[in-house]
Amino acid sequence: MANKPGPRTILMADDDADDCLLVREALRESKEPHELRIVRDGEQLLDYLRRQGEYAGAAHAPWPDLILLDLKMPRKDGREALSELKADARLRSIPIVVLTTSTARDDIGFCYRMGVNSYITKPATFRGLVELVCTLSKYWFELVELPVVDAERREGKSQ
Repeated sequence: MANKPGPRTILMADDDADDCLLVREALRESKEPHELRIVRDGEQLLDYLRRQGEYAGAAHAPWPDLILLDLKMPRKDGREALSELKADARLRSIPIVVLTTSTARDDIGFCYRMGVNSYITKPATFRGLVELVCTLSKYWFELVELPVVDAERREGKSQ
């Protein structure tokens, strides 16, 4: 539902604190009202989405409208997390944008075969990141019609 009013939740899975800070600052600079939530690896990402571990209470883990996924993370990398996300009926419809430093053809091919929505190499400048955030926001939250996922499905009560 592209015209949902109010801020959207963006869930960023990235272990690089500087990259997370830059994306947060780019959101502020772009004047986009969206809320950025951050997890540091694929295990935390899946716990967040499945409401497990430290994310067992949905109140402090709002359902994301978009996931920004880095590929190179500890414990469970982005490729493994992507495979699990797309295999889970409750999670596979969440739009995923891979935002990474990798330009490897194997990584790009794998991500698209797994069903990622977009693959973007991290911009080299802060200005480029601000422009990227504005573009992603406009595309995903103003132009695209997103699927409606009801609360029961998010919580795993129905499939």
